[in-house]
Amino acid sequence: MSQLPPCPKCGSEYTYEDGNQYICPECAHEWDKNAAAENVEQARVVRDSNGNVLNDGDTVTVIKDLKVKGSSSVVKVGTKVKNIRIIEGDHDIDCKIDGFGAMQLKSEFVKKA
Repeated sequence: MSQLPPCPKCGSEYTYEDGNQYICPECAHEWDKNAAAENVEQARVVRDSNGNVLNDGDTVTVIKDLKVKGSSSVVKVGTKVKNIRIIEGDHDIDCKIDGFGAMQLKSEFVKKA
């Protein structure tokens, strides 16, 4: 069984083939098979703890106390982080937090503000 590409619009893995097109049952997006083959590298979709899509420049709020590795300080619940940047890797948010400086966060510990 061949592996079908995820939906480029919503990232759903439940796509199916219909003639010369792929169709997403979740958002009803349709795209051509040939266009999918040409566009191999697609934008990565990063979602917060509530499932909202995060983009560069968004403001997020921390939903859990986070220990800062190599320090005795803690990023408290409710801390607002402005102007985030989406990056590749396990920690998929790059940001600067007032009082802490530059750091990386996991998207599962933030919500879109």
